[in-house]
Amino acid sequence: MSNYWTAFLSTSLCCFSLCAETIDDAYIARIDSEVLTRADNLPVSTFADATDPYLEGYIQALIDVHYYEYQVVVIVKDHKVLLGNLPHNDLLSKSIISFVKDLPGVKSVEATDVTKQELETRKQYVEQPRVSGVWFPQSTVLFAPLVADPRQPTNSAALRFGDKVCGDVCAAVSLGDDFPIFRWIDIMHWHGDLQIGIEAGIWSVFNYSNIPHKPKHETCELVNTDYLVGIPLTYAFDRWSFRLRVYHISSHLGDEFLCNHRKEVHRRKNPSMEAIDFFTSYQFSSGLRGYFGPGVVFHSDDSFKIKPLYIEYGIELRILGSKFDYHRLYGTPFFAIHLENWQQRHWDLDMTLKLGYEISKLQGVGRKMRLYVDYHHGYSYEGQFFNRRTQYGEVGLSWGF
Repeated sequence: MSNYWTAFLSTSLCCFSLCAETIDDAYIARIDSEVLTRADNLPVSTFADATDPYLEGYIQALIDVHYYEYQVVVIVKDHKVLLGNLPHNDLLSKSIISFVKDLPGVKSVEATDVTKQELETRKQYVEQPRVSGVWFPQSTVLFAPLVADPRQPTNSAALRFGDKVCGDVCAAVSLGDDFPIFRWIDIMHWHGDLQIGIEAGIWSVFNYSNIPHKPKHETCELVNTDYLVGIPLTYAFDRWSFRLRVYHISSHLGDEFLCNHRKEVHRRKNPSMEAIDFFTSYQFSSGLRGYFGPGVVFHSDDSFKIKPLYIEYGIELRILGSKFDYHRLYGTPFFAIHLENWQQRHWDLDMTLKLGYEISKLQGVGRKMRLYVDYHHGYSYEGQFFNRRTQYGEVGLSWGF
């Protein structure tokens, strides 16, 4: 009897498996023939043959992902893209236009004034999010960083040669960033954007040459480390951008340097200070920018008093930019000059020249990597050596805004 039930169960399981396989095959065949696949969601096989409404919706969705806070309006006619309601920031607007030009199937891109009728027509199938501000904006900072400023918060590593203060061969590294906290959209008479954030940076220099009393197995000495934290308030419209910043900076000599230079360093000083500065930047063209800003040191440590006034100014030039189609990146050679005059240094000129190549995902804005060489002639930035003259060259890599 048990053999009978065993045979019956085995036969039933086999029949059930065959039936299931038949059902699965039939079900899969029906899906292949009747159910929409991802490819079927596209109305055409290529963007070159896409309809204007489809291309318009596709571009609008991409812009809303990357720049939703600006409420840009996309209109497509005969594969020619019209962008309305672009931000009142010339550099950012050109970046959005360049972003759209890269898309397949787009013949041309132009900025336009959108009529009320076109807005109402568009609202029938797409509703743009309405915001007065955005938390933690990602696309870019409103006041672009000063590329050649030796104390610009960024991430970098460089090999330095010929520094009379720190050593003939040094490694200079930095860690820093500008973190936007909140951005108000389309405010004041000029309809610009206002942003508050926080920035912080650390700069360290390691000497690899001429180390006195060099202990066994010690290859370098930490000369100095500077720390900066600031609160920038920035505003940008059209080709103008402004930055009002309150910041603190302090400096600390390295342990190895103190041990190896006891005769030279009789007493450690604390060149700590708090200051406020106001910078104005103007984008003369997509490749040329100039800036100028005065600053006031309103407090410094008693062990290293710093006279209050200084000015900084400079220019940045970017030319012959190109696009890497395979990786969808932009590469641009650049040249930057940063100049400073401090009352503390008797208004003598301090100059930094930087030449290099930068790579970015979005043209003109966003985070970048820069490979560069620079030359500094003037004064040291390393803590209590602030008043000592020096000159040096560097080869380095930086990444940040």
